[in-house]
Amino acid sequence: MAGLSTPLTDALGIDVPIVQAPIGSATCPPLVTGVADAGALGMLAVTWCDESTTRKLLAEIETGTDGRFGINIVADESASEFSTDAHVETCLDEGVDIFSFSFGDAAPFVDRIHATGGTVLQSVGSAEQARNAVVNGVDIVVAQGWEAGGHVQSDVATMPLVPRVADAVPDTPVVAAGGIADGRGIAAALSLGADGAWLGTRFLATKEAHVHRKYRSRVLEANETETVHSTLFDDGWPDVPHRVIENSTVEEWMAAGEPETDRPGDRDIVAEAADEHPVRRYEDSLAVPGMGGDVEALPLYAGQSVGVTETVRSAGELVSLLAEETTDALERVNDYRTANE
Repeated sequence: MAGLSTPLTDALGIDVPIVQAPIGSATCPPLVTGVADAGALGMLAVTWCDESTTRKLLAEIETGTDGRFGINIVADESASEFSTDAHVETCLDEGVDIFSFSFGDAAPFVDRIHATGGTVLQSVGSAEQARNAVVNGVDIVVAQGWEAGGHVQSDVATMPLVPRVADAVPDTPVVAAGGIADGRGIAAALSLGADGAWLGTRFLATKEAHVHRKYRSRVLEANETETVHSTLFDDGWPDVPHRVIENSTVEEWMAAGEPETDRPGDRDIVAEAADEHPVRRYEDSLAVPGMGGDVEALPLYAGQSVGVTETVRSAGELVSLLAEETTDALERVNDYRTANE
């Protein structure tokens, strides 16, 4: 797209400076390939996948697109029964050349990935974390503000965080994440010094996203004031802040005074997976197709950008729309500048 070339597009070989965030189990080959085919970077989350599943998903993506895609790994070993090292080895063996790390240090894996010609991204929540990542060889940093949905690394909002990170690592591409769901947000991120934008919540509302219809409906219906930042859904990945849409579980917990222990319905089984595995009320478990029971009570991960997430589109249509909106927003800024010269 004309006018949307940045150091990020050059570094990753993509056409537009847009990254589809690795939104846990909501990512799947159709979503990744749809994004990649449209010229953005598709991302697959593999943290909670075993080796055979990871290989199967990567094979589907490889045969489904000629576009660019990468994988994300949560480097906090308490998040999954599968080790980060094993994930890296499996993905390298499958020819993956773009690796994103969050909630942990990419440093132990940088040399191994670089030895194969790969690129390393790391999510950060402060300027200091960004500097440390670059010192350790990370190629691209993702500055995630606290408006983001899902699990959140920062206590700083996106607008003050991005310029701090951009100034801290001036020779490294910066991707802005958190609270961005349209071209105006992408243009704002570029104006703040970022080289691209990382969108998660907006991609939940795509036809390809692997999410339960009730979850998608809540994403479309919620406004910017209806998300909660807490550590409430801690069963499986404790003590990590996250942002979710208010639901019955959140409301009952808040009405009880937000207790840290003896929470309402603490032992409840509220849903079941497609394989009939029981899902507990406070479990870190994404609402995906095939789940039964009270799916609405599960953590409905989403950021404050739900307020501008109102329609369902295909992934490819969404990337094209975002690119057009970004171009229009940047042209509007240039018109203001020209008018005031």
